[in-house]
Amino acid sequence: MKEASTAPTPVVLGIDDLRPLPMATRIARTSREGIQLLEEHRDTFIDELWLDHDLGGDDTIMPVVTLMEEAAFDGRPFRIGAIFVHSANPTGAETVVRSLTRWNYRVRRATA
Repeated sequence: MKEASTAPTPVVLGIDDLRPLPMATRIARTSREGIQLLEEHRDTFIDELWLDHDLGGDDTIMPVVTLMEEAAFDGRPFRIGAIFVHSANPTGAETVVRSLTRWNYRVRRATA
């Protein structure tokens, strides 16, 4: 007889307008939804956060990045194990990596 696992399910959040991100437990498709998603997890440890830079039309991930920067500036950074930037926009992705690295978030480029 197998015992049920008592380990908590990892929290893996994704903010991307198109990709399915099958490893994500929740996905936001716009920066507005992304901000709401992070706020809902404000006091929760987030194992992984997957970010796309371009979110369709004029929308980008930058409002989410600003929220994360302000949280760090206020001394309450989001508790995130690893942040992966998987954008096809190399300049935008590098901007996200630089911005979040500056605030001591663990972030790197990745492919999704």
